[in-house]
Amino acid sequence: MPSPQGPASSDTARFRLMCRQFQWLSIFMVCSVGAVMGLTWIGAPVILWLREGRELFTPGHLRALVWFSPVVFYLFAVWSIGAAMGQLARGRLIQPTLSAALRRVGLALGLGGVMSVFVVSNLSRILEAGRGGYLHFDVAGMTLGMIGGALFLLGRVMDQAGRVQAELDEMV
Repeated sequence: MPSPQGPASSDTARFRLMCRQFQWLSIFMVCSVGAVMGLTWIGAPVILWLREGRELFTPGHLRALVWFSPVVFYLFAVWSIGAAMGQLARGRLIQPTLSAALRRVGLALGLGGVMSVFVVSNLSRILEAGRGGYLHFDVAGMTLGMIGGALFLLGRVMDQAGRVQAELDEMV
């Protein structure tokens, strides 16, 4: 049955519903992956310390923490996408929402990629007394870093386009 306001209203409602669903999907992903990572990094050492009297945080735990640290940036990127989808579902304008989301997601993916390729390997070298390389050849991390940089730049371009459009609107 067609909507009384016409097909555009129906399309808008469907788009907002999909945005809300994606927002909840991103919340689920961030919470579930965050919980698993939290249990792995914090829960397991604490349980072993309480139950068996083992050392609370061993060098192995610190290495695992360093190795998985880029995940924090990637989860922030997913959270930022979900937040943007939530704003769109509530009717916020697409251009300012999208440009801010592109900048946040781009920065998070870029930092996560750089951390994965350069920081993790060098922190691991420090923790392991100089063993290991200076660079981790992680193609996925390099790709995410490049995509993140491009998204950040696209967000800035969209901001500039919005300012130019506002200026042109004032002239008319």
